[in-house]
Amino acid sequence: MSVANWVSGRVFNLVHRHNLVYNTCWEDPRLDRAALELGPDDTVLVITSAGCNALDYALTEPGHVYAVDMNPRQNALLELKLAGIRNLDFETFFAIFGQGRLPGVREVYRDKLRRSLSEWSQKYWDRKIKFFDSKRRTFYFRGTSGAFARMMNIYIDRIARLRPGVNALLAAETLSRQRQIYYDDLRDRFWSRSVRFLMNRDTTLSLVGVPRAQRFQVETQYEGGIVQYVQDCVDAVFGELPLADNYFWRVYITGSYSRDCCPEYLKPDNFQKLKSGLADRISVHTDTVLGFLVEHDVPISRFVLLDHMDWLSDRYFPALEAEWQAIVDRATPDARLIWRSGGLRTDYVDRVRVTVGGQEREIGELLTYHRQRAAELHRKCRVHTYASFYIADLAAHGYSFRSQSAVSPRGQAHPG
Repeated sequence: MSVANWVSGRVFNLVHRHNLVYNTCWEDPRLDRAALELGPDDTVLVITSAGCNALDYALTEPGHVYAVDMNPRQNALLELKLAGIRNLDFETFFAIFGQGRLPGVREVYRDKLRRSLSEWSQKYWDRKIKFFDSKRRTFYFRGTSGAFARMMNIYIDRIARLRPGVNALLAAETLSRQRQIYYDDLRDRFWSRSVRFLMNRDTTLSLVGVPRAQRFQVETQYEGGIVQYVQDCVDAVFGELPLADNYFWRVYITGSYSRDCCPEYLKPDNFQKLKSGLADRISVHTDTVLGFLVEHDVPISRFVLLDHMDWLSDRYFPALEAEWQAIVDRATPDARLIWRSGGLRTDYVDRVRVTVGGQEREIGELLTYHRQRAAELHRKCRVHTYASFYIADLAAHGYSFRSQSAVSPRGQAHPG
């Protein structure tokens, strides 16, 4: 291992082992719903992240949603949201999780939320509920991803002095006007030498959850490397996609959601549906995906794996193979999986070897990729920072289907 890789790994572990990383989910659940085609009999395993998407899936009324994350702080956030849904009125709930701050939140937490949390989450929020009680910065500028967003906002406000243009961008009533503002007034002024330097640092990427293995995939597969990739993503978000309902980027630009630009769980009717019982279809588990599947003898029909396989693909391939073996063992005959990647291709997935029916097989033999559907959805992704998106069905009982191919962000086919 090179010194650079060792240092990068230490920094990444330091950032992730002791911090809340994601204060909002960075995957578009609108795509997920269309890809998963959830029904009342489905059982879903999703990596928790900030819990927004577990709540979103619950609104489709599946059988159960298992939210699994090895970082207990991420699960503590979902637990706090579930406690708020069960014990608060909508206005108070929206102030906390929509606006990201509530004066007097400590009393609300003590009187109405704390008793509904697990012991670990109680201890965490006893110390961190102050995240929602600051006049200077909202909850969405907390955690490591929030720290990065705050750093970018300081740059926009105090160094580049772009806030008037950014506000105009957010207020644009048409995509053509939005595009004009971005390219004429903002793009060149934002992408200064200092910003490009920061985007090229592993420490910066660690704040937003990008390990070196994922960076390596981008560097080797994308012309121009990581900095050009990030710039192209930002160009697509602000130049090609309407911002009117893009709550992912709006919350990091402004520090809060608005009533008409927010995740589904923050809308009054959906809040009431969750309160009326749908929230009870979610259970929270602090474990790895492998650990959960080994310890819980439950059939899973839908797997939402985010981009975590990128993390395992480099130095932890045996763990990735063990995880896929557990997936095969727990999957229902009609199981479907979705995942994302920082790379244009996830060739490593198909090379994973598992045992099915006493025979060793490559996962690529057992997956049917839905190439065209993934391409159509990926082009519409409001987040637009993942290089590829995958939808795959797992063959029942190990019968082989013909593998198709995965999709790059521009809809080009690549071997899956």
